[in-house]
Amino acid sequence: MYEDFYGLADKPFHLTPDPHFFFASKLHTRALSYLKYGIGQGEGFIVITGAIGTGKTTIANSLLAELDQKDVKAIQIVTPKLNPDDLITVTASKLGVNTENKSKGELLEAIEKELSNFVKQGHRALLIVDEAQNLPIESVEELRMLSNFQIEGKPLLQSFLLGQPELRELLQLPSMEQFRQRIVASCDLKPLSAIETHEYIEFRVNAAAKCEVKLFSDEAIELIYHFTNGIPRRINTVCDRILLFGFLEEKKYLGEEETQTVINEIIEESVESGVSETSSKTQDEITKEELLEDLTPPDKNATISMNQPAGIPSDIMQDITHLRNMIQEIRSTLETSIEYKLKVSRYIDNAINRKLKQLKQMASVENEDKT
Repeated sequence: MYEDFYGLADKPFHLTPDPHFFFASKLHTRALSYLKYGIGQGEGFIVITGAIGTGKTTIANSLLAELDQKDVKAIQIVTPKLNPDDLITVTASKLGVNTENKSKGELLEAIEKELSNFVKQGHRALLIVDEAQNLPIESVEELRMLSNFQIEGKPLLQSFLLGQPELRELLQLPSMEQFRQRIVASCDLKPLSAIETHEYIEFRVNAAAKCEVKLFSDEAIELIYHFTNGIPRRINTVCDRILLFGFLEEKKYLGEEETQTVINEIIEESVESGVSETSSKTQDEITKEELLEDLTPPDKNATISMNQPAGIPSDIMQDITHLRNMIQEIRSTLETSIEYKLKVSRYIDNAINRKLKQLKQMASVENEDKT
């Protein structure tokens, strides 16, 4: 929408990870070097952890972009909370295996056969598991078992695990000793420093520009840093909003005033959203949530509640809880995406209305001057 206005060839602050916009901070460069070493080993696990929005997927995609796609066949799993059987089924499906009416043993055989075909054709197989902190311990162990597939002493599968800090905690458990021994490279991504935030914003702008350009003042970037705590994804969201504001207000250079205005709007929207969500719950919705909570399997050491549904086998209860959690996560993801788009649409509408009022006032003043 605003690219031509600022002399840009592309949007500089995409929310979707893009290797073209990979910013090589000191830590990200070191992490990428570790991963290159790990991928060069051709075996074992590579673990990338970091808080939400610190660039885990971006750095993984940057590494994949440098690899010869003819040599490496990468498959990606982004669905969280997969139990071991589901993990095997999804992996088989991603490899092109027909999973219908097949037992776990049959699927494992088919996976091994498909991976062997990759190697015979001169390819390497790479499995990327995103949001890996949500995997049960049993599923992480299943990944380790998949890494046992070999042909002529060479492993058939290497795996990337991308996850939030909880993943590191999970891997530190005593039961994960065998898995830790298979990790050939790992890195923990941190937020950007104040200096790196300045460099990051200028890098993204110039990576999208037709020629070198400076759109944000140093004071504006300082405000952005303190508001986002140096989290790249938050920086992208805020900068995109500021550029949109500048476009609608016809300001090609964005300073402290414009940045603070947008930040205040975001804070106000967050407060209004929280109040709205609390007040808009109907009694039916509350009742439904309570019913869903009743489906949660009780703690094994706890006394069974009088409200707990009786006669339901524990494995079915676990499946119900698993499905419920997946539905809630999907709903949360969709709501977040839709909410952001609605906010931007409302913001554009309000800005256009303000601009129309200004034009009407100017026209009215001109008419008075003429008379």
